[in-house]
Amino acid sequence: MAWNEPGGNSNNQDPWGGRRGGDRKGPPDLDEAFRKLQDSLKGLFGGSNKRDSGNGSNAGGFGLLGIGLVVLVAIWLYSAVYSVDEQEQAVVLRFGEYHETVGPGLNIYFPPMDSKFQENVTRERAYTKQGQMLTEDENIIEVPLTVQYKISNLKDFVLNVDQPEVSLQHATDSAVRHVVGSTEMDQVLTEGRELLASTVHERLQRFLDTYRTGITVTQVNVQSAAAPREVQEAFDDVIRAREDEQREKNMAETYANGVIPEARGQAQRMLEDASGYRDEVISRATGEADRFTKLVTEYRKAPEVTRERLYLDTMQELMSNTSKVLVTGDKGQNNLLYLPLDKMIDSRASSSPSPESSATSADAGTRITDVQRGTRTRESR
Repeated sequence: MAWNEPGGNSNNQDPWGGRRGGDRKGPPDLDEAFRKLQDSLKGLFGGSNKRDSGNGSNAGGFGLLGIGLVVLVAIWLYSAVYSVDEQEQAVVLRFGEYHETVGPGLNIYFPPMDSKFQENVTRERAYTKQGQMLTEDENIIEVPLTVQYKISNLKDFVLNVDQPEVSLQHATDSAVRHVVGSTEMDQVLTEGRELLASTVHERLQRFLDTYRTGITVTQVNVQSAAAPREVQEAFDDVIRAREDEQREKNMAETYANGVIPEARGQAQRMLEDASGYRDEVISRATGEADRFTKLVTEYRKAPEVTRERLYLDTMQELMSNTSKVLVTGDKGQNNLLYLPLDKMIDSRASSSPSPESSATSADAGTRITDVQRGTRTRESR
């Protein structure tokens, strides 16, 4: 039987187990629940329910205003509290004037009175530039380079220059054009790039320090400079001709380094030979002079003996190198010419000159002995 059928116990019981009337225990009313929640919130923020006196609507308005203020304070705190990393710094301006530089950690500032500029001051940044420039010898070349820099003073970086990185680009352009305009094309294209980079680095840093930009240039890398594309082939021909010229110079220097020391050695050897010959001639002349002086002394003592001795020495010296032997006999006899053919043939067949020299010396000794013997025989007669 349904709970609401006629004759049933509909007045005392419903499907939810509750009873009709004032003590009913059915499911709660949603509208009533929302009203209770609203009354609780109003009581929390200073309001009251509808059963309060006539100022209940005003109290509810103040409660909503309090909620709005709390939300605004939370948003302000969220934007005012900030964190600075280990690699960063922050500059705080109060009413547009420098207030402080903040290091790593959790910090707070008070906008809108304060304004904050936070940057990484340890990371190296790079800027690349390439353009056509005129050298000192009026040649156009393209010079690509890369500038590496970092922020060294965040206060100067924020306050002194409006756009410091744009100023860096302009200063780089000015420094590069000045240095390239003072350098010849050969130096820029070949071995002068390192000097060009160091000069640009020095001049660029001087510009930035003058402007007080707070930027420190760590390195300037000048890449391979080249001529414009329109005249690249002509420049390549010039470079090849210059390389050929340098190669020829190197070959000439190598040849000179090989010939000059040899010529100097030969010249020194000739000087030494000449010096030795001079000393030999002088010594020989000195000896001959002393010998002649002594010979004159002996000649004055015994003229005939000295004359005979000179004759024998001269004949021995002249005939010591001849293969003919002249043998003289006694007075009235014919002289005998002796030719030692066997010794002459042996001396020609032998490669060593020693036997011939010894034979010749022996023959000469025999001849001199015979001459001396004949001379003594004639003197005794």
